[in-house]
Order: sequence, then structure tokens, then C-alpha cells
Amino acid sequence: MEIVIVGAGIIGLATAWRAAAGGATVTLVDPEPASGASSVAAGMLTPVSELTYGEEPLLRLGLASRDRYGAFVAELEELTGHDTGYRTDGIIEVAFDADDLTYLDDLRRFQESVGITVQALTGRECRRLEPMLAPGVRGGLLAPEDGSIDPRRLTPALLAAGERLGVRLVRQRATGIVIEHDTAVGVTLDDGTTLRADRTLLAAGSWSGDLDGLPPGTVPPVRPVKGQVIRLHTRTPFLNRTTRGLVKGSPVYLVPRADGEIVVGATQEELGFDTRVTAGGLWELLRDARELLPGVTELEFVEVSAGLRPGSPDNAPVMGPSALPGLFVGTGHFRNGVLLTPVSADILSAMLLDGPVPAVAEPFSPSRFSPEVLS
Repeated sequence: MEIVIVGAGIIGLATAWRAAAGGATVTLVDPEPASGASSVAAGMLTPVSELTYGEEPLLRLGLASRDRYGAFVAELEELTGHDTGYRTDGIIEVAFDADDLTYLDDLRRFQESVGITVQALTGRECRRLEPMLAPGVRGGLLAPEDGSIDPRRLTPALLAAGERLGVRLVRQRATGIVIEHDTAVGVTLDDGTTLRADRTLLAAGSWSGDLDGLPPGTVPPVRPVKGQVIRLHTRTPFLNRTTRGLVKGSPVYLVPRADGEIVVGATQEELGFDTRVTAGGLWELLRDARELLPGVTELEFVEVSAGLRPGSPDNAPVMGPSALPGLFVGTGHFRNGVLLTPVSADILSAMLLDGPVPAVAEPFSPSRFSPEVLS
């Protein structure tokens, strides 16, 4: 089986590794591998604390992926020798004021209604877990099985794993889809050459539909959603675990790394393909982070960056065969690309190799956006 994967972000890289392990000959096409949204992402593994109303299928997909992460990382690190920064020390979500606490209480009841147990915390219990929290924090929730990983360590490990199994990396841009007899048979590159394949996977994030020759409606629309992220550093202990907060209804999170880095994020802006860092975005993040953890302003500033999350019309992943035979789609992971990497790689590689597909994949088929379904 000859497979071409367009896009060497975290989903494309992981799928290439899994497909190669399944016996396929895999070519990855990307001018700048591991440089998209995954290079900006904080790496929270939070199916429980990310859960919102009406997203039960996405919750099941997230839990399936989180439960795969331990074995996924162990296999990856053993194969490559790379440390991925994987952590399983839980996530605390805190409320700044009474209205924020009411929202978290409602969220906890909803979580319990779908079988998820989280621990309600008083303000004092929150500060016992995270002593740097502001004295005025009203309370919160603890999701003990959620965690985090460092995408800037994970993507190089996935690149190395693919190389070990013979994955070929072509550092060019795919410009068009090649169609013969109403079937996708590969892609054209920006130097004019053609890569032929039995199966082609579009995993280029917000750019997944940006290929010449795609018939209208073949790929569901995926839009870019901008997120700005700040990286700080501390030489002394500051946070024990990932801390998410609501500050007067505004969400913010801080993700600590073992080396002292702390990632603060993230804005959510519908501004098209705009990756400018703005003063307003930075101010909002630092304002809310300081309300929860006043000492954050004493930390060393390292970097600020912006990335584009791929959002589908319903903000859920799009994974499976497109309306064009031979062409598959793996995009639209929005805020959950890092979390969903292990399960997405299992789903997409199984589809590409005609293997058994995990049942949790069913709600995320591209066919849900077909005109017949939408009508």
C-alpha cells in the first residue's frame, strides 16, 4: 500500500508512524514539518475538563485517546529515545468569583450525569494543591486523570519514529490533487512533480482543502481559529500541575513543564489566516493569569507565539474517506489535536489500511457534512 499524507503536523506524523508500522509505504509532504498549530499548543490532555454541553461523542473520543497515551508514549520513547514530557498528575480548574464557581458547579453536575467523576474543591483545598493561587479563589474542580505533554518534544519524537520505519519526508508543498477515472491517485508538488499513491490523506490542518483540482464539496470546510500563547520560565517551584481558570467568565490556563517552562494560553480568535501576536491578546492572558496567580508577573518572559487551530463546522474532528475515492481526510481537531493524537492515528491508519476501525470514530466521518445529511 502506497500512502501519501499531506501535512506533517501532529496528526499527520502520528498517522504516518502507525501506517508504516502496519506495513504501508508512507510519504509525508510538508515544507515545514512540525511547525504548525502543534508547535504552539500547550499540550493539555483534558477530555474531562474540556467537556462542554452536547459534546458527549467528543468526550468518548477524548477519553479513548487519553487512555491510549501511556502505551503510546512508552512505545514512542523506547523506539526513539526521545523524552516527550508526558505527565499524568491531574488538572485543577479554579473559579475566580461566585459566578465562575456557579458555572463550575453546573459543569460538575453535567460531567457526573455522563459518568465522569471529578472532585469538587473549596478555595482552601485549591490553595493546598497549588499554594501560589490567589487568596480570593472561590473553589474549583480536580480531574485527577487528566494530564499534559510537550508538543515540541512529541513532534520530533514522531518524526524520528517515522524515519525509523522508513517514512519518506518530502519538504515541499502539495499544490494539487491528481485524479484519474474519478479516483484520487496522488498529489502534485510545487516543483511540478507528482507523487502517486493508492491512498492520499489530507492532514494539513486549516489548509487541508487548499489543493487545486479538488471537486467542490469533497472536503468539509475547515477554518483557522487563532490562538495566542505566552511562554514563561521559573527557576523555583511555581505550579505543581496544569491549572485552568475562569476569571469573570474568561478562560485561561497555565501548563508547567519539568524544566521550569510555564505555558500560558490561549486566546480564541476568528480572524482567518492571521498569525500576528497582538498587545490585546497578551494583555488578556496576563491579566487573567495574574488574577489567579499573582506571582506570575515575576516569572521570566521567554516567548510569545500564535497558531491556527483547524475548526470544522461543528468544531469536532473530521476523519475518514471523502466523497472522492482514494482520498481521506484527517483534520478539524480544533482545540484537541494533541489530546486526540493516539486515537486519531489508530483510526486513520486503520482506515487507510482497511483494518478494523475503533467504534468511537463513527460520529466524526466527513459524510456528516454531505448535502444529504445536512438536508
